[in-house]
Amino acid sequence: MSTPYPFTAIVGQDDLRLGLLLNAVSPAVGGVLVRGEKGTAKSTAVRALAALVPEVSVVPGCRFSCDPVSPDPACPDGPHAEAAGVSRAARTVELPVGASEDRLVGALDIERALSEGVKAFEPGLLADAHRGILYVDEVNLLHDHLVDLLLDAAAMGASYVEREGVSVRHAARFLLVGTMNPEEGELRPQLLDRFGLTVEVAASRDTDERVEVVRRRLAYDDDPEGFAARWAGEESALRERIAAARALLPRVVLGDGVLRQIAATCAAFEVDGMRADIVMARTATALAAWAGREEVTADDVRQAALLALPHRRRRNPFDAPGLDEDKLDQTLDEAGPQENNDGDDRPDPDPDGGGDDDGGGDDDGGGGGGGVPPQADGDRTPPRGESGDTPSQAPEGSPDAPGRSTGAEQQPVASAEPFRTKMLSVPGLGEGAAGRRSRARTEHGRTTGARRPQGALTKLHLAATVQAAAPHQRARGRSGRGLVVRRDDLRQATREGREGNLVLFVVDASGSMAARQRMSAVKGAVLSLLLDAYQRRDKVGLVTFRGKEAEVALPPTSSVDAAASRLESLPTGGRTPLAAGLLKAHDVLRVERLRDPSRRPLLVVVTDGRATGGPEPVALAGRAGRLHRSEGTASVVVDCESGYVRLGLAGELARELGGTAVTLDELRADSIAGLVKDVTAAGRAA
Repeated sequence: MSTPYPFTAIVGQDDLRLGLLLNAVSPAVGGVLVRGEKGTAKSTAVRALAALVPEVSVVPGCRFSCDPVSPDPACPDGPHAEAAGVSRAARTVELPVGASEDRLVGALDIERALSEGVKAFEPGLLADAHRGILYVDEVNLLHDHLVDLLLDAAAMGASYVEREGVSVRHAARFLLVGTMNPEEGELRPQLLDRFGLTVEVAASRDTDERVEVVRRRLAYDDDPEGFAARWAGEESALRERIAAARALLPRVVLGDGVLRQIAATCAAFEVDGMRADIVMARTATALAAWAGREEVTADDVRQAALLALPHRRRRNPFDAPGLDEDKLDQTLDEAGPQENNDGDDRPDPDPDGGGDDDGGGDDDGGGGGGGVPPQADGDRTPPRGESGDTPSQAPEGSPDAPGRSTGAEQQPVASAEPFRTKMLSVPGLGEGAAGRRSRARTEHGRTTGARRPQGALTKLHLAATVQAAAPHQRARGRSGRGLVVRRDDLRQATREGREGNLVLFVVDASGSMAARQRMSAVKGAVLSLLLDAYQRRDKVGLVTFRGKEAEVALPPTSSVDAAASRLESLPTGGRTPLAAGLLKAHDVLRVERLRDPSRRPLLVVVTDGRATGGPEPVALAGRAGRLHRSEGTASVVVDCESGYVRLGLAGELARELGGTAVTLDELRADSIAGLVKDVTAAGRAA
């Protein structure tokens, strides 16, 4: 086994190290989610933590790591007789993103269960991680059905394997540690809430610190054993400090005043549920024990809030994580005691003496333990006249309005408030990645039939299996009550669920869309569709067109908030090269079909349908639309035309695409008109 990089040799990353150490002191904190860019020692720190966690005592020979003092009465390897336990290091078990369900929860031999009545169970990763660390790298890319299993195990402290009435249960209590790069997509809120703490990490911009990182890494790569030996003293001291903090933890006092501060803080930041209060209390207690104190202080509560609340206060995936530290300090002062230690009746606004310039950071937190400075959004919308139009724009209904709005580029405008959209889905039955948009053959969902298994049997269709085995019972010499089942009799259940799609947005950013109120509404509609894509686990891409060309503003990605960021900064102005936008979208989809052929695309064109610039722009746009139609791409055109005079060009474009046209009003889920269920796909009738 390779020598792990020493935890104490990690340079900087104070928040990351503190979050991991607090969980080592008190596993009840509930784990930690590490968010940050690639190459910031996230995985290195997690793997190094295993060497610091105290050893565990287990029942000899038990595959489920039962504690000899109180063994699990339902352990599949039990019941356990009284015996002395053996000590071993706490395990760090890594869950691969592409793991199967059987690899995670374990596999039950269905054939033996049916024919012999024996629960032959092969433990999975949840059993291996019991009383240890379960580490999920790139946790935001984990499949939904594996996330559901993790949620269940984390909530109940046990894992259940159910197969056609045969069940196995075993204990599964573990420290959940996940790492992720936010650029690759966000986590579901349910899983976010399961992580006790969250920390943000980034590469240092200090030259000396970066030099030291490189120096230590090169030294480790040249001689891992020798490098680890040089840090053995620091590792031993840190291990002893963790053990001392664990021993002190039961004696730490959490006073009523501190509990009021915790409750007031969670209420002030409007976090959902009560888990945040509990996690904050446990974290503050662990902080006090880590500092060698038997009483929790207001500073512990502040640090606990910066670690436990940022990921819980997000109201949607586009909200940046972090806390307003000024609001946090004000809340703690208002909920705290009315007089300080010096006898002054007024609360001390700056107990650490740091002033306002340092942002309220503390020594252990490395800059606030996950807090971020308030965002200076500003009002980026330039002043406009009463009509909301720029002087260069013609009236909305004028056919030559695009030609007269080809002047200078206009500044981006803020989007309108997002809303809940109607369901847009790709017709037919796909076989793509699990999601929540279009119908697909999946491992989970309602049973629709049976087939012979291809590879390992995962979902038994009991009725079909019995039906296949029944005609052969006499020939197989059946004599007892049991059914004689052979491998050839087993049938795999076919199931239908939902898949995630590639939703490619093609957004018109030309001068005909430049009226501020109109573009604000358009951005609000696209933002609403992006929120819908996030909830349905889609990949998204963004193509924009304006002036003389189209560009890929965002290649297809799982990071919906990255698409929202590009949308917010989108400028407008110039002519309307609609054909260029459609052809650019065709190029993107062609490449994506090669990369991920099972993920079906949904093309969403957001435009008023006008086409200007170049020879025969309308005819060229029609040919580009028919190109998508010939390849069977499902499409929808969001018609942004408004005003008294409407040309109906978006509807014409939808017909060329073989898709559906909806107005901005019809896109709303609460609107009466224009109920959208399926997007028409080209060639479906054929």
